Amino acid sequence: MSPTPTAALSPADQERRRGLRVMKSVALGALLFMAVLFAISFPLQNDVPWLGYVRAAAEGGMVGALADWFAVTALFRHPLGIPIPHTAIIPSRKDEIGRSLGEFVETNFLSAEVVRTKLESMSVSRRLGEWLSHPEHAERVADEGSAMAAGVLRALSDSDVQDLIADIARDHLIAPEWGPPLGGWLERLVDAGAHHGAVDLAADSLGTWLEGNRASFDGLVSRRLPSWVPSLAHRLIDDTLYKEALTFVRAVRTDPDHPARRAIDRYLARLADNLQHDPATIGRFEDAKGGVFDSPRVRELAAEAWNTTKNGLLTSLSDPDSALRRRAAEALMDAGRRLATDATLQRRVDTWVTDAAVFLVDRYRHDIASIITETVERWDPAETTEKIELMVGRDLQYIRLNGTIVGSLAGLLIFTIAHALVG
Repeated sequence: MSPTPTAALSPADQERRRGLRVMKSVALGALLFMAVLFAISFPLQNDVPWLGYVRAAAEGGMVGALADWFAVTALFRHPLGIPIPHTAIIPSRKDEIGRSLGEFVETNFLSAEVVRTKLESMSVSRRLGEWLSHPEHAERVADEGSAMAAGVLRALSDSDVQDLIADIARDHLIAPEWGPPLGGWLERLVDAGAHHGAVDLAADSLGTWLEGNRASFDGLVSRRLPSWVPSLAHRLIDDTLYKEALTFVRAVRTDPDHPARRAIDRYLARLADNLQHDPATIGRFEDAKGGVFDSPRVRELAAEAWNTTKNGLLTSLSDPDSALRRRAAEALMDAGRRLATDATLQRRVDTWVTDAAVFLVDRYRHDIASIITETVERWDPAETTEKIELMVGRDLQYIRLNGTIVGSLAGLLIFTIAHALVG
């Protein structure tokens, strides 16, 4: 098994590799030290009795060191390259380890009770409010949000957006029948007399225009009279027409029960009834509506409106000093101050966040945990082994070192007890 190239390791992994090599050297040195002690004490123990204790300690230390070396090595590879059963556990059972890890995370971390308890103890809304209440934090969120919104706008296809607008308009403006609802609305407006204000405004506007535009009536009728009619008659007819128009408008303005007003009422009432019940009127209205919304000019105006809106938004979003960015930052700071001080709002937001998180975890926790399983399955066994060994291998070398020490002490103790019993 070839180890992961050093160039592919992060600086932290390279530091772990150096530490692992040092601890392997220490553990191997302890084993060699015990072997040297054994080699010296074993042939001399008959001549020097106390060397028997040294030999027993060295012998136990070697046994402990070799046993723990085998156990530690078997986790990552076959000891001495020999395919002994139940060795090279991590590379051979990588997928099973990934599934077990995913199940462990799903069961112990992605449970509704754990998530709810943790979120309820965090006071998410208060912390968020305190963080957002600082101007630099609010501006940062506004900056990031603006960048994201600008990216989305740039990614949108103008033709796709225009087609979407057209589809929405067709589904909600063109396809529904407008006549009956509009007729019902107009009927209620006429019954309530709400249109009288509009009639008053029209009469006032027309009267004001007539009073200020006397010259517009010169020749309005007289130019159509025969040439033999005297010019004095021309002026008389124009003056009479102007005065009659002015008198009529003034009468409409001052008389709430003027026949013209009643005629308007009857016309609107009849129009409201026809829009609701007359198929011909409804059909003409729908044809006119379709002609307006389906006309090329309206589609061009919709496209121009979208392009103008998009360009305006992109300009505002990219300018840190734009009114949009400033107002967004101010709104975020205001929301932060409210979240930091309003206990009722905090409870409402915390409840919403907790319920949403619990719902998502409860519904998708298996999918979330499967990320761990699928990720581990995609890992290369050699690289996985190398990474895990770098993470925990240094600590495992202490097991070898401790095994050497404990083994030597156990060997010394056993030899001492046996010697005492025999003696």
